[in-house]
Amino acid sequence: MKSAEVRKGYLDFFRGKNHTIVPSASLMPTSPNLLFTNAGMNQFVPIFLGQAKFPNSPARAADTQKCIRAGGKHNDLEDVGFDTYHHTFFEMLGNWSFGDYFKKESIDWAWELLVDIWKFPPARLYATVYKPGPGDPAEFDSEAHGYWVEKFKKAGLDPAVHVVMGNAKDNFWMMGETGPCGPCSEVHVDLTPEGKTQGKLVNQGDPRCLEIWNLVFIQFNAEPGGKFKPLPERHVDTGMGLERVAGILAVSDGFKDFKKDPSNYASDLFAPIFAEIEKMSGKKYGARVPKNREEVSEEEMNDCIFRVLADHVRTLSFSIADGIVPGNEGRNYVLRRILRRAVMFGRRFKLPDGFLSELATPLIRTMGEAFPELKAREKDIRAVLSAEEASFSKTLERGLAMFEKLVAGSNKGIQGEDAFTLYDTYGFPLDLTQLLARERGMEVDGAGFEKAMEAQRSRARQSQNKTTIKVEDEVGPDFPTVFTGYEKTEESKVERLAAEALKEVGPAGAKGRVFLGQTPFYGEMGGQVGDTGWIEWDGKKVKVVATIRGAGGVPVHLTDSVVDAKGPVKVSLDTERRGRIEGHHSATHLLHWALRSVLGEGVRQKGSYVGPDRLRFDFSHLKAMSAEELAKVESEVNEKVKADVAVKWGERPYAEVKDDSTILQFFGDKYGTTVRVVDIGGFSKELCGGTHVRSTGRIGAIRVVGESAIAAGVRRIEAVSGAALADWCREEMKKQDEKAVSLEKKKVGAGQLSKGSGKETPEQLWDLVKKRDGEISKADESLREGDKQAAKDRMAEMQKKAEQDAKELWAKGTVLSGIKWLGVDLGEVPNGYLPVLADRLKREGEAVLFLIGKEGGKVPLVALCTAEAAKKVQSGKIIQVAAVEVGGKGGGRPDMAQGSGADASGIDKALAAVEKMVKAALGGGA
Repeated sequence: MKSAEVRKGYLDFFRGKNHTIVPSASLMPTSPNLLFTNAGMNQFVPIFLGQAKFPNSPARAADTQKCIRAGGKHNDLEDVGFDTYHHTFFEMLGNWSFGDYFKKESIDWAWELLVDIWKFPPARLYATVYKPGPGDPAEFDSEAHGYWVEKFKKAGLDPAVHVVMGNAKDNFWMMGETGPCGPCSEVHVDLTPEGKTQGKLVNQGDPRCLEIWNLVFIQFNAEPGGKFKPLPERHVDTGMGLERVAGILAVSDGFKDFKKDPSNYASDLFAPIFAEIEKMSGKKYGARVPKNREEVSEEEMNDCIFRVLADHVRTLSFSIADGIVPGNEGRNYVLRRILRRAVMFGRRFKLPDGFLSELATPLIRTMGEAFPELKAREKDIRAVLSAEEASFSKTLERGLAMFEKLVAGSNKGIQGEDAFTLYDTYGFPLDLTQLLARERGMEVDGAGFEKAMEAQRSRARQSQNKTTIKVEDEVGPDFPTVFTGYEKTEESKVERLAAEALKEVGPAGAKGRVFLGQTPFYGEMGGQVGDTGWIEWDGKKVKVVATIRGAGGVPVHLTDSVVDAKGPVKVSLDTERRGRIEGHHSATHLLHWALRSVLGEGVRQKGSYVGPDRLRFDFSHLKAMSAEELAKVESEVNEKVKADVAVKWGERPYAEVKDDSTILQFFGDKYGTTVRVVDIGGFSKELCGGTHVRSTGRIGAIRVVGESAIAAGVRRIEAVSGAALADWCREEMKKQDEKAVSLEKKKVGAGQLSKGSGKETPEQLWDLVKKRDGEISKADESLREGDKQAAKDRMAEMQKKAEQDAKELWAKGTVLSGIKWLGVDLGEVPNGYLPVLADRLKREGEAVLFLIGKEGGKVPLVALCTAEAAKKVQSGKIIQVAAVEVGGKGGGRPDMAQGSGADASGIDKALAAVEKMVKAALGGGA
């Protein structure tokens, strides 16, 4: 059975058990606490917490989820390649019950699929059940135990052997220190040749006995203080690693032969990638695993490299397909480290430049049908891999240079901190540094490396924000709220109402909150800010300062004082504010359409802000937009505004629209059974729950005021429209006036900036702002030209002075072994003078120069060693010795180095220390 058959068989089985098959969530997690989606349950966390409902709950669902575990709490990176069961990327098959079935059905179906359908030998299966140890929560899971006993008895097996007890460490699942939790039951398979280990290898870290399925029974809520409270609704969350099941089936030839060592890498998920590596490298994969990580043979390392490359290209390709690309921070930096690890190991095989991009081809061919986003973004995947590999080649050369320098400068081996610098800065995996060192007969301080690594982990832990996870209480009244704000801006008589004072001051200074039976107020969601307005009754009027979403998405009206109405109330929006918001929201749809038109269909929305003052639109794109691209986007958007195109919306069943290619929706996004389609003129159709203008003419002129990068592969456009554009222009003109005053003080005034009449349209104000920008730029340029000339004049003066000083100083030097030594305190010197003087002095002949002086409160240091001199003494070491004496630091190349100190009283000591060092290096002979 191939991997695709395992995947399909699993989903078909649970489809037959009335489960809704849902698509994999994106690897970009919705939780801010995660680097990547790392488990099948991630996308369902809001349901477990009571913050959302699965459609038609109670419900059943199943899927195959893309997962990455690299960085953070779940970090398998350093083990990948050196065994046969760790991965950074893997697929998690899973089935869920949301308040529906529980333990009996979960265990029945697990047995049915594994034993009856897939034909796993029952005698090789073991089930674990929760039995608390000292200090562990809850009680023995007798219910799950009873069901497993029944299964093994019917199979003629001894339950006392095949049902294994586990404590909280192995068999009690918790989302965090608080929140939903419960016992779990794992299914393990004995892969030893005889298959008669009697359960002794279960949870012992032995690859010959692997966990293949984990059934989690979520039935408690862990509360602060250590209490475990039963949940009102019980859930099931299961997970099965596709790579493990496919690997077991492949390596055992469908359970016919257990003589081979088990390996997740034995299946057809990896074979096509291995074949490509073999073709490029001329080497063969032998499935060997290091017997000792400290002494890896060449043959073992070769097989490790195969596994590293295959795993890492999977992680990188799937991530890029989901819009996560290598970068310098957070998850993007983790990906960059993975890519660099792959390149480093690829170098051992002397693979051609761009090999990672080529390895993506068999991966996409193998998995593109199950995950169509791979095919859709193949061009981006290959482009990013090629660009990152090329960029790293430059860094790699610097890292190798540092390694060689470390080797040359030590007889004891590579220190742990240096190995960590190679790892953290240059992407050298510890295993590779150790291998390179062994080739030179040296050792690496592994313990020191781990110490430095743990220090980094500690810093990361301290920077994390710990949050208390809790199941949402049912808040608000028991009547539903009907939203009428798509069509109405007020309700003159709202009968149903519930109101209360807040225990503490809320957002925007709120003191009370109100729930209404029907409301035109939009609660903040999907990037659109909440509405403000008023509630009136019996001659009283209270301001609604914000509208947010409560549990289950219920609109919560936050008020500046408590509403104590006993009867019906009138509610009305701040319509001028709502109009601006609607204009900006419709403008984001136009921007999205125009960006895809100009940049290509790889553009997808990554986030947005829609407010009365501006809009912000984040989207996937690999590089900065050019001025021409921005102008074209802005032009296309404004053409549609001027055309005053109708904007329509309506609700439709999701099943009816999910395959409609004309409606913008994205793989991995989650939609309910009913969706709202916003249609602008037939050319822009999106699923959207926000509010919009009736026609594009109401948006007003749109201007892009900013374009920038916010993350690797994610750009941000900021724009304003209509009345908000006029406000933005007026604020900008105030800043321009301040800038003009500042320039005037520098005697390069911008002159009298152009003024408006006060009656300009937003477009005319924009043009005026641009004109004033030009006037200020002209004055700025004048200032820069003046600064440049002043700098040139100053340099000419210093060069003239250096010409005079050089001859005089050179004569004061001492010749040591044919090399002139000159160390001098120049006293108070102009800023930047020492490097100029050193550069002039080196023309006099072979020399070691050390110059020190005073620049205001600082002590500048410069060391220079000419070619022959640098073979005996290095400038960087001279600066290090001197800097200690003047309370400073510095460094540089062997031939030229600079530094700075703060303690002028140490100048004489610095000179003496350097002279002693130089004389020891050069000797005293003339």
